[in-house]
Amino acid sequence: MSFPGLVFARAITSLLEPTHVRRCVRACAKIRCYTRIEGLSTITSGAALISNVSNSSRKTHIDAVLLKLPGVSAGKINGLDAYFVNDKMFACISGKGVGLRLPAAVARELQFSRDNVEPFQPGGIATSSEWIQIDRPDAGEYEKDLELFQASLAFVKAARSR
Repeated sequence: MSFPGLVFARAITSLLEPTHVRRCVRACAKIRCYTRIEGLSTITSGAALISNVSNSSRKTHIDAVLLKLPGVSAGKINGLDAYFVNDKMFACISGKGVGLRLPAAVARELQFSRDNVEPFQPGGIATSSEWIQIDRPDAGEYEKDLELFQASLAFVKAARSR
């Protein structure tokens, strides 16, 4: 079975360094390319990526980082493991990363300045410009993002209720 863009995606990804392949995957997702990128252990189906890291292991590591912050509680929303402050969600686990709500300008800057940050798209559906996703192959490395988690918590806590 052949899909639009499959040959193009394979040709481009074979020429790129692994850090650039993710950008190609995003571009392929926009043209609805379905492909397996050899050697990366990821399968692309639109914007949904399947990671080698198990969700329970990821959740355990993220719980260890987020639940020690004051006022944070865990729960589920739309099938996603989520983290709340004052009953408002500021972070959630989706796919191979953690979605995080930050001021739009900060979120935009992070998307351009860090390779492991992309727009948050749970289930392949784009959300607001305030949401980003931080992807880390090793879930234990989310401790490095503690400052961003704290900024998200403060931003959501200060936001007005609808």
